[in-house]
Amino acid sequence: MTARILVTGGTGTLGQLVVPRLTQAARDVRVLSRSAREIDGVEVVVGDLATGQGVDKAFDGVEVVVHCAGSAKGDDEKARQVVKAAVPAGVRHIVNVSVVGADTLPVVSGLDRAMFGYFAAKRGAEVAIEQAGVGWSNLRATQFHDLAFSVAEQVAKSPVVPAPSGFKVQPVDPAAVADRLVELALGTPQGQVADVAGPRTYTFKEMVGIYLRAAGKRRLMLPLWMPGQAAAAYRAGANLSSGQGTGRSWEEFVAAKVAR
Repeated sequence: MTARILVTGGTGTLGQLVVPRLTQAARDVRVLSRSAREIDGVEVVVGDLATGQGVDKAFDGVEVVVHCAGSAKGDDEKARQVVKAAVPAGVRHIVNVSVVGADTLPVVSGLDRAMFGYFAAKRGAEVAIEQAGVGWSNLRATQFHDLAFSVAEQVAKSPVVPAPSGFKVQPVDPAAVADRLVELALGTPQGQVADVAGPRTYTFKEMVGIYLRAAGKRRLMLPLWMPGQAAAAYRAGANLSSGQGTGRSWEEFVAAKVAR
C-alpha cells in the first residue's frame, strides 16, 4: 500500500500542479483547502492553517506532507500549524517549498519589513519544519512566472513605471517547481536541497519591458533607488540562484500568457 500524501495549498498556483502529478504516479492524495472543492480522485478536507481549524483531520493517516500553502504573510505561522498536526499524526516526511533569499535577505524594521517581510516569514517556516523532529526536505525556488507577470501587469497600468535600480529577478516556471516537489515527495527526506530557478536573470526593467512588448504597450521607465539593508541585499543578488536554471523562459511564458 502506498503512503498517503497530503498537499496543503493543493488548489493554489503550485498545488494544483503538484496534485495531478502525484495522482498520475498512482499515489493516495489528500488536499487541505480552506473551502470545499471537488478534485477527481482526490479527497479534499476543509481546514485553515492560519487558524488551525480542521487541520488535525486533514493529517490523520498521512505519512508525507507537501506543504505548498503560502501567502504574502504569515507563512511561518502556517508552518507551525503543519508541525503541530504532523508530529502527533506520525508524519515521516515534510516537503516544504520556500523562496531563494529566505536565509540571506536581512529584514529589520520599517520599510524593509513592509517590503521584504515575506522572506523572513519563509525562513521562519523553514526553521519550524527543520526543528520539528520529522524528516524534511526543503526546496527554495525563485520568483514564479505568475507572480512576475502580475507585478509587470500591475505596474504597467501607470504611464510611468518605477524600476528599482539594480534589482534583478530570475523567474521560474511553477511546473518545474512542481516536478521537483513530487520527486522529493516520492523519495526519502533530503534536508536542504539545491534551489530551483528559471534559466535567465533579468533586471526589473528588462522583465517589465518583455511584458510591455508582448502586450503592445509603451511606458516610460523611471529608475528608483530603494533604501534599506534588504534592498541592498536584493541589489547584491540575494534573491537569485547560483545553480543551473530550468523550465520555460520568461519570454516564452509571457508570450503564451498574452496570447491567451
